[in-house]
Amino acid sequence: MQLNPQSKNDTDAILVMTNVPHQACAETIAQYLISQQLAACVNIHAPCQSVYHWQGQIEHATEIPLYIKTIVSRYFEVEAAIKQLHPYELPEIVYVHIDGGNPDYIQWLQQSILAPDHLPQVSYQVT
Repeated sequence: MQLNPQSKNDTDAILVMTNVPHQACAETIAQYLISQQLAACVNIHAPCQSVYHWQGQIEHATEIPLYIKTIVSRYFEVEAAIKQLHPYELPEIVYVHIDGGNPDYIQWLQQSILAPDHLPQVSYQVT
């Protein structure tokens, strides 16, 4: 997969979205992404109902949406972490560019990811 060629630079802000099947999975992914400075913020939303086609069937599932604020240069690491920690065979992982917003917030988002903080070495596993 290629990133959007319209990105002006690697520090452009993006919003990555995924859905997970339960709260423990949501918290594990969020904690990992923040602790590894792959995201500035992860919003864990209230459960929602998803309806989708899967392997020839119409499926209904209760899922928890995650909104992950990060930058273009961290996208592939975020995607890899979600795939590693997510229990689904094919997790939804999509992103959109953040083209506007509070400039101070966008700057905080970028600095939160790019700051050379000491990162703890922690292993994560969904149970």
